[in-house]
Amino acid sequence: MSALRSIVLAISLLCMPVASAWAQAPGAAPPGMTQEQFNALVDAISNSVTEKLKAEGVPSAPAPAASAPAAPAASAPPSSAAKSKAKPPAPTVVVTPIPEGPGPFAVFFERAGKVVRAIPVLGTHLASIPRLLDQSASGGRGTSGFLLLLGLVAVAAVAAEAVLRALMTGLRHRLAGGARPEQGLRSLGHLGLLAVLDGLGVFAVWVICNAAIGAWFTGPVGQDRFAAAVLDGIFHWRLYVFLFLIVLRPALPQARLCDATDRDARAMYGRIEAVMLLIILARILGQVLMAIGTPQTALAAYQSIGAVIYVTAFIWLVRGSRDAAAQWFGGLGKAAPLAGALGRHWVPVGVTFFAALGLTQIYGAVSGLTHVTSAMLLTVVLVVGLLLFETFMQAFVRRLDSQLEGRTPAADAPKLPDVVARCIRVAVLIGVAVTIAESWVVQVFALADEDQWATITRSSRTAGFTLFVAFVLWELFKYSTEPYMARKNKDAAAAIVDGDAAGPPASRISTMMPLMRMTAAVLIGVVAVMVALESFGVNITPLIAGASVFGIAISFGSQTLVKDIVSGIFYLSDDAFRVGEYIDCGKAKGTVEGFTLRSIKLRHQNGQVHTIPFGQLGQITNFSRDWITVKFNMRFAGNTDIEKLRKAAKKIGTDIAEMPLFKDDLLAPFKMQGVADIAENALLVRFKFTARPGNPAAIQREAVKRMFSSFPGMGIEFAKEGAAVVVQTTTTTMADPAAAAATQADPVPPKPEPVPAQAAAS
Repeated sequence: MSALRSIVLAISLLCMPVASAWAQAPGAAPPGMTQEQFNALVDAISNSVTEKLKAEGVPSAPAPAASAPAAPAASAPPSSAAKSKAKPPAPTVVVTPIPEGPGPFAVFFERAGKVVRAIPVLGTHLASIPRLLDQSASGGRGTSGFLLLLGLVAVAAVAAEAVLRALMTGLRHRLAGGARPEQGLRSLGHLGLLAVLDGLGVFAVWVICNAAIGAWFTGPVGQDRFAAAVLDGIFHWRLYVFLFLIVLRPALPQARLCDATDRDARAMYGRIEAVMLLIILARILGQVLMAIGTPQTALAAYQSIGAVIYVTAFIWLVRGSRDAAAQWFGGLGKAAPLAGALGRHWVPVGVTFFAALGLTQIYGAVSGLTHVTSAMLLTVVLVVGLLLFETFMQAFVRRLDSQLEGRTPAADAPKLPDVVARCIRVAVLIGVAVTIAESWVVQVFALADEDQWATITRSSRTAGFTLFVAFVLWELFKYSTEPYMARKNKDAAAAIVDGDAAGPPASRISTMMPLMRMTAAVLIGVVAVMVALESFGVNITPLIAGASVFGIAISFGSQTLVKDIVSGIFYLSDDAFRVGEYIDCGKAKGTVEGFTLRSIKLRHQNGQVHTIPFGQLGQITNFSRDWITVKFNMRFAGNTDIEKLRKAAKKIGTDIAEMPLFKDDLLAPFKMQGVADIAENALLVRFKFTARPGNPAAIQREAVKRMFSSFPGMGIEFAKEGAAVVVQTTTTTMADPAAAAATQADPVPPKPEPVPAQAAAS
C-alpha cells in the first residue's frame, strides 16, 4: 500500500508542471474533456499533493490564485482588444518558513541533562582503569606491582631533586649573599648561578623519569603508556614549579625577586606546588579516559567536575596567599600600576577570574566546544607568565641605574633602563591581549572566523604598531629632555617674602623646553592618529582639510590670540626671561613661575600671581640676569672720621667675603663708596657691593647687622635724627662692565627707587 502511494505521489508530481502549464495556457482543454472537468482534475491533484507534503512535515507552497475564467475555444483565437484588456500576472509571494525546533538555551540544558546522566558512565570507566592496568594475564605486571614500581620511580625522581638541593645548601647560601640588588650587575651573575644549581635538580628529575621509561615502560600496552604519561607529567610539574622557586625563594630571602616575608613566601610556594600537581594529574587522567574510549558525554561530565575542582583549588590558593600576593604585586606596582591594583584587590579579582574561567570550561564541555579548554589554559598561562615576566624584568632593572630601589637610590628623574622597560612592558601587554582576544573571539565564541580575524588584525596590527612607535618616540624624547626641565620650588614664595634665595633661575633651554615638549607631543600624537585611522580605511583628507580651515578661521577671527602666541615666540627667542627670574613688565612685577603658549605667570613677592598675555607684556626689565650691584646710603654723625669708616667697612666686606654662605655669590666685596651728601649735621655715606642675582638682600642684611654691632665700639656714631637711622637703597643690574664702572664713579646719588625682594633692605 505504501508503494502504491509513492507511485501515485510521483506521478502527481510529474504531472503538476504539465497540468499547470495547460491551466495557464490560453488554449482549449485536452480532447475528450471539457474545460470544467480539466480544472477540477488539476485542483484535485494539487490538493492531494499538498496534503501528502503536510503529512510528511514539508512546508507547503502558497495556494495558487483563483482559477481564471474559461478560455475560449481553440478555433477562436483571442482578439487584439482582448489582449489589450488582459491583466498582468500576479507577483510571486515568497513565504519565509517559521524556524522549528528548540532554541540554543533549550539545547544547552538538554545537553546538560545528558552530561548529568552520563556521570554513572564516567564512574564505570574510572573504575575500569585499575583493571585495564592489570597485565598479569598476558605475562606482564599486575596492578599492585605496576603502581608500586611507578610510585617508587616518582618518589626517587622528586627525592633526587631534594637531595641535590640539600647537598648544595652552603654554596647556594653563599651565592644568595651576593644576589642582593645593592650589588648591581654582579648580583645578576649570582642569580644566574643559583638558577643553574636549582636547574640541576630538575634535570635529575628528567633523567630519572626518562631512564625509567626506557628501562621498564617502553611497550605499546596501556600500562606502559600510562606510566610514561605520569612520569612526563611529574617532570613538567617540577619544571613549572622551578619558575616560582626562582621568584619566591622560600629558603633564600637574599635572592628573592619579589617583596614577601619568609613565612608568606613559603606558604605561597607550597600552595602553588599542590595546585599545579593537582592540575597535571587531572589532565593525565583525562587523557587516560580518552584513550580507553570513554563516551563524549562522560568526558564532558569529567571536564565539568574537573572545572569545579580547579576553581575550588584556585580559590584555596588565592585566599591562602593573599598576604604574599599583596606584598608581591604591591612591589611590582612601583613601576606597573596595574599589578599594584591587582595586589590591593587580589582576593576579589582572583576569585572572580578563576570562577569565570571555570564556568567557561563547564559551558564548553557541555556545549561540545573543544577549543574552550585550550583557550582557558592559554589564558591562565599567559596571565601567570605576564606576572612572572614583570617580576623578572623589574628584578633586572632594579640592579641597573634605575628609579627603583636597588643599587642606586630612587630618584624623580627618569633613567634609561626604566624607559626601555616601560616600552618593553607595553609591547608585551599588547601581544598578550591580542593572543587572548584571538583565542576567545575566534575559537570559543566564534564571533569571527579566521579570515575575518585576519582582516581585523591586519589593520589593527598596523595601527597598533604605529601607536606603539609613537609611544616609544615620546618616551625617548621625554627622557632626553627631562634634565632640561625647570623644577618648581615649592618654597619660592616664602623665600621671596623672607628675602632668601629661591634657587637659581632656569637656563634658556629649560625655559623653552615645556613649549618644545608640548609641540613634540602634539606632532607625534597627530601623526600617529592619522596613520592609525588611515590603516582602518578612514579617509583622512577631509580631516586635514577641516583642520586647515579651522586654523585659518582661528587666525582671522582671533587676532588677539595670534598676537599673544607670536609675541610669546619672539620673547622666548630673544631670551627676555627665564623661569625663576624676577622681571618687571610695567603692568606687574614678580618671579616667572611658568608660561603657556599664550600667557606668562608672575609670582609677586607678596604672594599674588599675575597672568599676563604675551601681547600685553611690553618692555621687560630683568633683575636676575648676570649680576646685580646694590647701593644703599646710611647717615652718620657730622664729626665721623671718614678714613676710619672706610677701613671699618672694608674689614666688614672682607669678613663677609670669607663666609661660606656668601663667598660664591659675591663678585665685588662690600665697601664704602664715599660721602654722597651732607645734610644739616649728618653725613650721608654710600655703601655698595656686587653679587650674583638671587639673594643680595641677605648680604645687605649681614653688612648692616655687622655695622650696627661693631661701629659703636670703634667710636663711629650714626646720625641721631628722630632716634632713627635712615637707609636708602638703590640697585643696578648690568651686563656691561663699562656701564658698571661709570655707575661706580658717579658722585651724584640717584633718586631712591623700589627694588625687588632679592635686593630689598632689611
